[in-house]
Amino acid sequence: MSLLVPGPDLAALRARLSSSPSPWLVACFCAAWCDTCEQYKPKLEALAAALPQHVFAWIDIEDHAELLGDEDVENFPTLLVQIGSRVVFYGPMLPHIGHLERLLESVDETSAAVATPLPDLPRLLAA
Repeated sequence: MSLLVPGPDLAALRARLSSSPSPWLVACFCAAWCDTCEQYKPKLEALAAALPQHVFAWIDIEDHAELLGDEDVENFPTLLVQIGSRVVFYGPMLPHIGHLERLLESVDETSAAVATPLPDLPRLLAA
């Protein structure tokens, strides 16, 4: 599956998130002006294609600020990994796709939830 963007891919995002009782959402918060993000994006697209069982979203913090609530993203890329209703990772990550690959290999449905100031992203996307 591909890397989905709220707005043009909103229907596909909603369909993917509702197709499983406990979907894995991997969201990358980025900015169009960020060179690091633009270099990271093709690697994230390739990972999304390699892991079609997960939902990958590319969220521009300026185009979709409503998905952040009051949270300010200051470091790029900032990633969210949510399994069902539980966030198991939220924070900045070095822009090396291998770090995200290892993270995804290390978490599962039993991983501890982490606190995050973000609103419930899948619920916002479904609204």
